[in-house]
Amino acid sequence: MDTIDKIRARFPALQQSVYGKPLVYFDNAATSQRPDTVLVMQQEMSSRFNANIHRAVHYLSSVATDRYEAGREAVRKYIDAGSREEVVFTSGCTASLNLVATCFTERYVGKGDVVLISGAEHHSNIVPWQMACRRVGAELKVFPVLPDGSLDLEALKSMLDVQYAGRVRIVAMTQISNVLGVVNDIAGAARICHAAGVPILVDGAQGIVHSPVSVSNADVDFFAFSGHKVYAPTGIGVLYGKKKYLEEMPPYMGGGDMIDKVTYEKTTYAPLPLKYEAGTANFVAASCLAPAMDFAGECESDIDVRRSMSSMTDYLMTELPKIDGLTIYGTADAKAPVFSFAIKGCHHEDLAQIMDKMGVALRSGHMCAEPLINSLGHTGLLRASLAPYNTMEECEYFIGALKKAVSMLR
Repeated sequence: MDTIDKIRARFPALQQSVYGKPLVYFDNAATSQRPDTVLVMQQEMSSRFNANIHRAVHYLSSVATDRYEAGREAVRKYIDAGSREEVVFTSGCTASLNLVATCFTERYVGKGDVVLISGAEHHSNIVPWQMACRRVGAELKVFPVLPDGSLDLEALKSMLDVQYAGRVRIVAMTQISNVLGVVNDIAGAARICHAAGVPILVDGAQGIVHSPVSVSNADVDFFAFSGHKVYAPTGIGVLYGKKKYLEEMPPYMGGGDMIDKVTYEKTTYAPLPLKYEAGTANFVAASCLAPAMDFAGECESDIDVRRSMSSMTDYLMTELPKIDGLTIYGTADAKAPVFSFAIKGCHHEDLAQIMDKMGVALRSGHMCAEPLINSLGHTGLLRASLAPYNTMEECEYFIGALKKAVSMLR
């Protein structure tokens, strides 16, 4: 059994058929499947150690607390954060981005100030900033995407240094667009931002699984991602933030576990990271981050996995454009295995439904990036996205099935 077969054997979801066809799961950019170690942890936490964390001294609570914090430490190591206090648990990447948009804006942004985002952002890195800017009277501005799908960092520099010089308070950008699949130079972007005295937030929802980053080496100020994109359950997210900002920003929510002392007149807050973790935490999902990060690390360090992912990416970037009328978006050399495309004369939803009947799970629509999709001249696209458990045989089947689907619609 080769490396990829051993990996696939760890994912029960991949061992099934749909409509009588073996499942080809190519919707990993939306949600990844979960390996056996994560499923065991999830079941064990639910069946044996289902107890609230941090607040009790009994055995079940102690175990749950230890595993919750072990999840935090696993994340800290994986992203190379300086301290566990800089790793905040949320309910997902969306919650992490909303936390920064709300709390950072309340502390640092005022009337007439500017927030910069890129033209390749997910709705979760657009809408929270729109809402925050509206509350304080700030302006939201956008720096562009180049034709190959990479972000225009020269335009970013110009906007920071010339067009909005002295007015920009934060830059928010994606590491890898869930539409374009291009790996952006976040370290380079951070240098540009910091030269202008501006912090940077990075949406790492796709990057965490395809292009792991050292937040210390890249010197980003905030980094957000969701557990369910990187083999963990839904309902858990991570926000990395530099201490100097997390300490100065106000809490996002009030409630239990985020307090130091409460009176009717005044409340003081718990130290980091609990200051931002109000209420009963999702300790089951957080505990699963430890085996999820372990699995992600194993894949990242395995040369066979890296070669397989590279070969599949090259194959699809070569074969997809051969289909008559197909246009693929995001063609830069630094390409993650995320492929969004349109085919002339074929509606993306029709293609997705036909492909589903052939056992291939894809994503269709505007993929929560409507402004980007519209800028490409479409209302929706079809997307295939791969993970280490996918195979070249699946890629070949996908291409053949797609050709059949196109022929059915023309």
